[in-house]
Amino acid sequence: MIRPVLFHFFLILFWFQCSSVGFAQTPGREQESVFQVVERNREAIALLGDNIFYFAELGMQEIESSRLMTEILEEAGFTVERGLSGMPPAFMATYGSGKPVISIHTEFDSTPGNSQTPSLTDHTPLVEGAPGHAEGHNVNAAVMIGAAFAVKTILEEYQLEGTLKIFGAPAEEQLISRPYFVRDGHFDDVDIVFHPHIGSDFQTQYGLRQYALISAKFHFQGESAHGAVSPWKGRDALDAAELMDLGFDKFREHLEPTQRSHRVITSGGVQPNVIPDNATIWWFFRESTAEKVSAIFERAKEIAQGAALMTQTTFTVEIMSAVWPSRANQTAAEVIQKNIEQVGMPKWSLEEQRLARELQIKREVDPVGLVTQTSSLSGPSRQSTSANDSGDLTWLVPTGRLTFPSNIPGIAAHHWAAGVAPATSLAHKGAVAGAKVLAASVMDFFTDAQLLSKAKATFKEEIAGIEFKSLLPADQQPPLNLNQEIMDRFRPLLRKDYLEEKPRFR
Repeated sequence: MIRPVLFHFFLILFWFQCSSVGFAQTPGREQESVFQVVERNREAIALLGDNIFYFAELGMQEIESSRLMTEILEEAGFTVERGLSGMPPAFMATYGSGKPVISIHTEFDSTPGNSQTPSLTDHTPLVEGAPGHAEGHNVNAAVMIGAAFAVKTILEEYQLEGTLKIFGAPAEEQLISRPYFVRDGHFDDVDIVFHPHIGSDFQTQYGLRQYALISAKFHFQGESAHGAVSPWKGRDALDAAELMDLGFDKFREHLEPTQRSHRVITSGGVQPNVIPDNATIWWFFRESTAEKVSAIFERAKEIAQGAALMTQTTFTVEIMSAVWPSRANQTAAEVIQKNIEQVGMPKWSLEEQRLARELQIKREVDPVGLVTQTSSLSGPSRQSTSANDSGDLTWLVPTGRLTFPSNIPGIAAHHWAAGVAPATSLAHKGAVAGAKVLAASVMDFFTDAQLLSKAKATFKEEIAGIEFKSLLPADQQPPLNLNQEIMDRFRPLLRKDYLEEKPRFR
């Protein structure tokens, strides 16, 4: 009698584990169906990412990238609103009706000066000095669109209730768009959101992830004069910018070591013998909380006032963006992890591993090759000093963050070397795997109302006692001309490498 009892006990235990979120289990019919849709669109996903790679568009100038994605979504049956929150490359694509409302959002901008020919491990720019996808945001876009197409297809096929919203978020590298989306109410009716982002591993996490950040330009105005003949008649705006820089540097000693702040002087005169009558210093202020970064910003304005008094200049402050720290919901992370384990890591070829190790050796990092095992669920996560403009959103709606494996371990972003992989077969494989996990996770919440209720409950516990309030001034408008001069110079040169073939999803 003991053996049958033990057998049934372990059978029940096994069933309980397999049916619990976070444990591998056989996917349901909807999940299997989205896997099939993603798989048959493998080539389209790869081609979309590659097209955007060669566009190499900087933030707020992602015109070609946005056009291609919105055309794909419209052809698939989504209703598309372009120019969201006044930003021409921003968009929201909607399919379905009713509850739940589930969203996917991601970025697709490049980085300046990082042009690189894919699969070559020496610095070989496509266009010397041009922008390039040295973080792989082009693959983010491919994963989002591939998953969106699959989810829409299955919602339609099974006649499921609910609304899918897809957000294209320009200028993430300058942390611009999503705080404006949130401030303008575009996520007010959303129940849960998902954010895919390229990485070198396959993982998700929950908890506090990144820093708060305020991006602000300090414009100093003075009076020009001849630097040799009558310098006493001038009021040097560049002196003011430099004095602000020096003053903040002295202020750092009295800040907590958690802060991270950095700047560039973007304008400071035309030639040495003309005293500059205007100068601009652009700051990123970072801290672990919205409250702390706001306090630093207020002190920075006082330092600027002091610099203006010392130089008899005036100044104005232009807030480019302001974001809360990003965080991720535990229930959403558990669902994503379950699907990561179901999909598994891509099978890398010998040539893909060779490429990874060759680049790692040349960049003098550990030549471990590509990751071959999925990561376990991480959380509560350790807060990073980086920032992402999705931070505001993560305090408004339960958020799931997926990192998919389309880049090479040990290769730092924002360097040309990070542009070696994102338009190669290894990026394509990681994008397909990422799209499958993303689509399956979205379907889990469309088909399980209790799961969505659990995500909302855990989210409420996670943010208990914290009241979200946008750091953006109510009348602040996004900087629409950001990076326009650079892209106007390089876009004609980049066109020679644009791909003629465009993706067709089916």
